[in-house]
Amino acid sequence: MQPDAVDAAFLWDMLDAAKAVRAFTANRTFRDYLKDRMLRGAVERHIQIVGEAAAKVSKAFRVAHNEIPWDKIIAQRHVLVHKYGEIEHELIWQAATVHIPALIESLEALAPRQPPDESR
Repeated sequence: MQPDAVDAAFLWDMLDAAKAVRAFTANRTFRDYLKDRMLRGAVERHIQIVGEAAAKVSKAFRVAHNEIPWDKIIAQRHVLVHKYGEIEHELIWQAATVHIPALIESLEALAPRQPPDESR
């Protein structure tokens, strides 16, 4: 199933934010992450964007592309937004350095090459 214009825009948002997370964490260690509040904030915010955009992708597209762990991505966003006092830094680091690179690979096959011009 190919994305319609609206889904394509949200997929691009996911991909863009995921690539930002990858760039933020490149050549950084978990210790760096723990010591740098700005790095933690940037990573958390962009993981939140990934989750928000994922929640806005149509149900039909999510069902058709179950290779993406939509529910887990959306749940992580929920934790970051609503349970910010319960954030486990080890899990965020694992998401940023293990799951985000895998997500980027999956999204690159689905998302448009550049942001759609259509407004959402």
